[in-house]
Amino acid sequence: MSAVDPQSPSVVVEFGPGTGPFTEAILVKLGPGSRLIAIEQNDTFAGILRRKFPDLDLVHGSVETLPQILEARGGRLADCIISGLPWASFDAALQRRIVAAAANSLRPGGSFATFAYVHGLVLPAAWRFRRLLEATFRDVRQSEIVWRNLPPAFVYHCRK
Repeated sequence: MSAVDPQSPSVVVEFGPGTGPFTEAILVKLGPGSRLIAIEQNDTFAGILRRKFPDLDLVHGSVETLPQILEARGGRLADCIISGLPWASFDAALQRRIVAAAANSLRPGGSFATFAYVHGLVLPAAWRFRRLLEATFRDVRQSEIVWRNLPPAFVYHCRK
């Protein structure tokens, strides 16, 4: 969660929190005056999140509507977006729409972080996604592979 700065108030958005393992870590790291907005489309996961985190600002809907979600909450741009979405399983159009929504919702200098699994790198959709990130953000870096994770994974760190 190095993308979250506990020293300054920030708006953090989580795409696809699932059952909340990253959500919990983000909430622990948030500083005073910060807020987390979690966007989950899956009905079952949204229900689990509501029970686990009753005070969480949870949006049960699509991450494609992030600009409207932020507008409804005062119009402040996000400082950081953390994504757990399965990018390699999305078609090109959906990848473009979601990445555009993220980029259009980040403040200048804001960060976008998402993880990917090493085994997915053989899929054309994974290479397409990497090229999309590089075309959208001014800086895209890939972390070291975490081999102890099952399956092994890495993180894309992007800066607007």
